[in-house]
Amino acid sequence: MLPNRMNLSLSTEEQLKKLKSYTGITPNISARIAFFRSIESDFRYSGQEAKLDGTLVLDKFTWLGETSDITELMLKLYYPNLDGKKYQQAWAAHVEYGISSLRNHKSLLNLGIKL
Repeated sequence: MLPNRMNLSLSTEEQLKKLKSYTGITPNISARIAFFRSIESDFRYSGQEAKLDGTLVLDKFTWLGETSDITELMLKLYYPNLDGKKYQQAWAAHVEYGISSLRNHKSLLNLGIKL
């Protein structure tokens, strides 16, 4: 369903890297957290295509890890009529929305308390 190679927008990628510098959490792990935070918040992808111009192009398993099955199932549940490229857009939109609640944490302890 999701393509094997995926990337995010440059601004989202920069926020993930900034969060890594503060907390030590790698961008792929923080992207997983951000995705599920957006799902919990009832955010929905509106279908607007974003420019996925980030330079961090990783394979699907690296981005999603052990959450790959549940991530794809959630996307199928919320967006049953999308195709592979649109699913990547939806995933990227969820990560972008979810990272907004995480990006300003200056330490791992502070982030852990918030979660």
